[in-house]
Amino acid sequence: MLRTLSIRDFVIVDRLEIEFRPGFTVLTGETGAGKSILIDALSAVLGERADPGLVRQGCEKAEVSATFSMEDAAGARGYLADNDLAEGEDCLLRRVIDSAGRSRGYVNGRPATVQQLREIGEFLVDIHGQHAHQSLMRPAGQREILDGYAGAAAQAKAVSEAWRAWQAARQARSVAEADAAAIAKEREQLSWQARELDALAFRPDEWDELQVEHKRLAHAASLIEGVELALETLSEGDSATSSTLAAIVSRLNTLAEYDIALKEAVDILEPAQVQIQEAVYALRRYRQRLELDPQRLREVESRLEAVHAAARKYRTSPELLPSVLDQAKTRLRELDASLDPQALARREQDARHAYLVAAGALTAARTEAAKSLSRKVTDAMQALGMQGGVFQIALAALEEGAAYGREQVEFLVAGHAGTAPRPLVKVASGGELSRVSLAIQTASNETARVPTLIFDEVDAGIGGSVAEIVGRMLRGLGRRHQVMCVTHLPQVAACADQQWQVAKRTVSGKPLSSVRALDEQARIEEIARMLGGVTVTDTSRKHAAEMLGLAPGHARAR
Repeated sequence: MLRTLSIRDFVIVDRLEIEFRPGFTVLTGETGAGKSILIDALSAVLGERADPGLVRQGCEKAEVSATFSMEDAAGARGYLADNDLAEGEDCLLRRVIDSAGRSRGYVNGRPATVQQLREIGEFLVDIHGQHAHQSLMRPAGQREILDGYAGAAAQAKAVSEAWRAWQAARQARSVAEADAAAIAKEREQLSWQARELDALAFRPDEWDELQVEHKRLAHAASLIEGVELALETLSEGDSATSSTLAAIVSRLNTLAEYDIALKEAVDILEPAQVQIQEAVYALRRYRQRLELDPQRLREVESRLEAVHAAARKYRTSPELLPSVLDQAKTRLRELDASLDPQALARREQDARHAYLVAAGALTAARTEAAKSLSRKVTDAMQALGMQGGVFQIALAALEEGAAYGREQVEFLVAGHAGTAPRPLVKVASGGELSRVSLAIQTASNETARVPTLIFDEVDAGIGGSVAEIVGRMLRGLGRRHQVMCVTHLPQVAACADQQWQVAKRTVSGKPLSSVRALDEQARIEEIARMLGGVTVTDTSRKHAAEMLGLAPGHARAR
């Protein structure tokens, strides 16, 4: 649900902050006051095309921000989470447009592309007017409306997945048939490579072990010499350090009886004596294990050379040779499968059957829903002043099928009696399109995908009792969705839960648009103006009060 809309320096709006409520809201005002500018501003923040003309004259930039509650927008919540744009319980969209026509978008304070704003907007708002019918005019949008009404969205997703699986199996078979010789050659090369690396039997951890062992064997003579020198110096020579240190400690202990101050030095030297002795023990153990082994050195060097040669051959580092072997074996398994034409054909046939089953179930659901929705929309069209008009949903079979099913969904309409239904996008005028859209939304409101619906100029070409029916429909739609409507008709305005008045004034020679919420008395005045024109009479005020009292659900007495 749209909670707030903030506009700065947009066309003829300097600064505007609007808080919206649930239910049915109308925007009214004189022609040219700027009612549609609010929808244009919302469209801009939802990713529609921006140009320099949207920036108020004399300003450097225009800025529009919209806050949406995510409570009733599961699709938008999923999109934000998938794109790492989620932040709290609300969603803040912001668009800044400079005087050169460049723009920047933000989602919850993070930079976002115009495409991302548009994609999020499709989950949040549907705008229906003479120039903006996001869902109704797109083939994909028509399918989504029908699938939503049929409760078949999950089925449509399953069909799409089954289609992709079938196409992948078909491509695998086709590639295998076309490249059989190349596959056989590749398999032969990989088999030889796998046999060679298997014979090498090189473990992932062996490289480090070989490096350590080679270094020790290659320097064995120096190690032996160094250890023997250390032992000679520490404990085995005539003036061994351990013996000399022991004599010093003994002498100082004796002298400490004459001066206790020497005890500090003795306490330091005694641990050193112990540590030297432990070092001697460690060196002797090491020396017992250490020996010259030219044969083992040659074996290690030969192993290192074999590993190096394999790494150079396969253009990798030695430690990655086991990974090369794993990849070769994996690819061999794939090639073995691709060289079995019968297995590939069975896999393709199974995938095709799974698709046909899923698509068949979706077709059945769409067929049943198309009949029901067509009937409901046709009935609604009669009430909306399109007597004799017909709405149909055509399901054109696709021989090979597609990712979205085995039929093309197309909305057809005949605006008047005696005319054949034709594609909606080709024959409907702006006013007809708005009313057909209203009829569709009313008929399918149980399953509408977006929480906020906006109608602009749905009252074009109608009046009287039909206008009142439009108002009642919009109010009924507002029980399940947030509905906003720009209208010139008092009958529609009288049915609203809340009403906003858009007005234009001139400040310093420049036009400025403003918006204010109307209380009950102000609504009477505004609806009286809509009824009577420039001069508002007591009669028109009385009529306006009666209309508000008769509005469905209004608290005033009839």
